[in-house]
Amino acid sequence: MVLVAAGRGERLGGLRKQYRPIAGVPMLLRALRPFVAHPEVLQSVVVLPPDDAATPPAFLADLAGPSLAIASGGAERTDSVAAGLRALSADCALVLVHDAARPFPDPGVIAAVIREARAGRGAIAAVPLTDTVKEVAGDGSHRVLRTVPRDALWRAHTPQGFPRTLLVAAHERARQDGAGATDDAALVERLGAELRIVPDSPYNLKVTTAEDLEWAELWAARR
Repeated sequence: MVLVAAGRGERLGGLRKQYRPIAGVPMLLRALRPFVAHPEVLQSVVVLPPDDAATPPAFLADLAGPSLAIASGGAERTDSVAAGLRALSADCALVLVHDAARPFPDPGVIAAVIREARAGRGAIAAVPLTDTVKEVAGDGSHRVLRTVPRDALWRAHTPQGFPRTLLVAAHERARQDGAGATDDAALVERLGAELRIVPDSPYNLKVTTAEDLEWAELWAARR
């Protein structure tokens, strides 16, 4: 498993987002624990900003060992995932990728993503859109062009899972083409490989804003 935690988290200011405590537990650690505890996850790689990878936070350095490695991230998300892939042991045939900014991954969803990847295809934890979606003009006028049918639209989450050879090939193609993406599934799509949706919990929220962090505190306290 590759846990992507190499971002700067600048929108929250101050302490890097991935280290922010949620009900007293660092966000990164909350995101990591369900994978470390999962019987089918044999190794985890946490990808940190380069300066933090050199001197990891104490809560993470204390966990480092054969089953948990720390890697140095790159300028873009794809660079960081590629670094995590290189740090995995050679016998890891399936790879999960998860964002440290999603501190509440569901163990049942993790298991379902693994099952899909084991079947030889990519898998994406996701939730269906429930809001009405509007397409607007790209000129900054906010002028509505049309209503987009939402029946077949899903919001992509992590974890995402893949056969390792498929994900490595997708990253290699992206590197050759100079292509980027906001998630790994988009890179796999470019290869024309099969991807499946795994219905996710709506509580697997990505913490981006101060409001998200406040919600996460409330949810952690409730759990």
